[in-house]
Amino acid sequence: MRRNKLSYVVKATIRDMIVALLIMVLLIFTIDLFLGQEINSVFGILNTVAIKTENKEVVQNIQTTLNKEEKKIINYPEYGTQYATIEISKINVNLPVYYGDTLEILKKGVGHSSGSYFPGEGGSIIFMGHNSKNVFRRFSELKIGDEIKVTTTYGEYKYKIYDMQIVEEDESYKLPIKNDKEVLMVYTCYPFNNIGYTKQRFVVYSEIME
Repeated sequence: MRRNKLSYVVKATIRDMIVALLIMVLLIFTIDLFLGQEINSVFGILNTVAIKTENKEVVQNIQTTLNKEEKKIINYPEYGTQYATIEISKINVNLPVYYGDTLEILKKGVGHSSGSYFPGEGGSIIFMGHNSKNVFRRFSELKIGDEIKVTTTYGEYKYKIYDMQIVEEDESYKLPIKNDKEVLMVYTCYPFNNIGYTKQRFVVYSEIME
């Protein structure tokens, strides 16, 4: 008798769970059918606000300058804000550069490692970007001698490529931070056509053109 009762309770519970699941699926379908457009509009408004906020931050940092005698930045840009653009005409690259290297920053453009120097300071600079079609997918077309131009809010700097290497993820010593020579190192994930996480990086090394 108890076994029959237990079996009944189990079956009833399973039935209730299935009914609840069906109701949830139906509810989600209904919301998407009748409110999908409104929800997308709300997210669109939020994105617009975020973009305006970012632009405001860039304007606030437009006064960033470089003390050329001491080679030191005055009023460093805030983390996450755009302060420059990088242009590589050989592969039709013209992208914004943001101070910082989080995943959110790399979704917007090129990141600048906060542990490295800024253009014009005379030390090592590290930029990075995704290997996506609109960013650094065409790095394989670059050659020794090609130029990279970085235009900041305080000046324009040109670099000439002198080396390119494929490095492992843990070979940080191949991207050394030094203060005796201005070198711009730009890297992306390798292989270029890979989708998702990779353990290798393609690094382009370039030195400043006096």
